[in-house]
Amino acid sequence: MSLLTNVMDHSLDDGYAEAAARRGETGRSGLPRTMRAKLGLALGLVLVAVVITVGAAEARISAPTLAKERGELIDRIETGNSNADELAKSVDKLRGEVGEKQRQALEKHGGAKADLVALLSGANEVTGRGVKLVVDDAKGAAGGGGGPRESADFSDTGRVRDHDMQRVVNGLWESGAEAISINGQRLTALSAIRAAGDAILVDNKPLAPPYTVLAVGDGQRLSTAFQNSADGQYLHVLQQNYDIRTSISAQDSLRLPAAPSLIVRTAEPIAGGSGKGDADTGKGTS
Repeated sequence: MSLLTNVMDHSLDDGYAEAAARRGETGRSGLPRTMRAKLGLALGLVLVAVVITVGAAEARISAPTLAKERGELIDRIETGNSNADELAKSVDKLRGEVGEKQRQALEKHGGAKADLVALLSGANEVTGRGVKLVVDDAKGAAGGGGGPRESADFSDTGRVRDHDMQRVVNGLWESGAEAISINGQRLTALSAIRAAGDAILVDNKPLAPPYTVLAVGDGQRLSTAFQNSADGQYLHVLQQNYDIRTSISAQDSLRLPAAPSLIVRTAEPIAGGSGKGDADTGKGTS
């Protein structure tokens, strides 16, 4: 029985068991598992080192070329900016020369209406008595949306809008103003007041509040006439209901600059240089 028990408990000879265990550890390659793992890791590190070395070598080789291309690009940009600046200066100079020749033509060939045409076209600087009107947003006014007179939810932002300034300017013209400027921007018979987002544009030039309106005219009489007009009352409503800040005062001396550029709509040559014909026909420069 002891022999049978020993056979059942040890069906495989101890020597065979040890041989099978050694064969499992070494695997098919005949090497221990730990040794194969170390060899795999070493091979991976070698491959990584090769890739890094090749990449570094290629970067070192291409670095001078990239630096040269970058330098050429910087030079091109600087040259382009310099050329653009020179062209801008040239445009400003030519625009000034054209404007000066137009002013001289108005003064020389305007006939009996030369002063009036120059005034309406903004060709000349204007000085004299008048009115100073300042219009500003309400304190703490927020941008980014329409005011109470145009937004969908009627929320009050307290900002001055382009149509507000249009009414102010039209009211001053109707009240007897001879020349008007806003923040130093001279208005003419062809000027336009528009909006671009929150900004107010006068002849496509953005203005920032407060908006200082200078109007040359009969000082106190002009101030009274404007405040009693429908547009003056409109401005008063903005002040009372929307906290738009306004102030108006008569001035003994104002100076309005000439318009930066004149717009010629019609022109007709002067026959024989006599200066006749334009004033009679209503043509010429405008």
